Amino acid sequence: MENEIGKILDKLLDNFQNKEITKKELTKKISEMYFEDIGYAKIDHHRKLRRGFPEVIFGANKSRQQTVEIAKSILKYSDKLLITKTNKECYIDLKKEFPGISYDELSQCIYLIPAEHDSRLKEGIVVICAGTSDIPIAEEACLSAYMMENNIKKIYDVGVAGLHRLLSFKNEILEARVIIAVAGMEGALPGIVSSISRCPVIGVPTSIGYGTGFKGISALLTMLNSCSPGLSVVNIDNGFGAGYLAGLINMRSSK
Repeated sequence: MENEIGKILDKLLDNFQNKEITKKELTKKISEMYFEDIGYAKIDHHRKLRRGFPEVIFGANKSRQQTVEIAKSILKYSDKLLITKTNKECYIDLKKEFPGISYDELSQCIYLIPAEHDSRLKEGIVVICAGTSDIPIAEEACLSAYMMENNIKKIYDVGVAGLHRLLSFKNEILEARVIIAVAGMEGALPGIVSSISRCPVIGVPTSIGYGTGFKGISALLTMLNSCSPGLSVVNIDNGFGAGYLAGLINMRSSK
């Protein structure tokens, strides 16, 4: 899909130099690319240039029509699309407009990538999750980081109830440039991972747990109170935020 915002800017400038469009037309088109106001949403087309990745749609509490219209706007200037916290019904509606999109049921994400995407993947990100029940949030983190052109190493079901399982992956942990550690229940895993690694660790508390877990608050507080240096923490069930941050870190580390 030839709609990368940088390529579009180059083409507009070429058209202006060749006198195919006027200065007024050029200014109008560039201003539209800065952000687009569609009433209920203001799409930040400029984010691709600033952060290297287009605006991501948070699908929860949006109508299917709103999600479809926002996606159509983003894809005017981007060859990638990511919608988090969404559902299969929204995917079915979007597929009518964009046959190339995919839906990952486990992470509840809709996404679109260009054909050459997998040829540019970087190593360096490891995603670790405590229990099988935490995998949906871990998969959201994986998909988000993958969308930022990373090849993800996954280590699942290695929670603190059986620490020997985690320690058997010592080499993978030591070789990582950045680690995402996902855990519910008491949320102890990220602090332990941070204590045995030599790279930044991003903790992701999940809402998985019994009553006194308070839907992830206990796990969040455990991670925030960890004494292991080098650990940062995102919000409860925010796999996307962790994947995005890991992608930015690995981008700089790779360079």
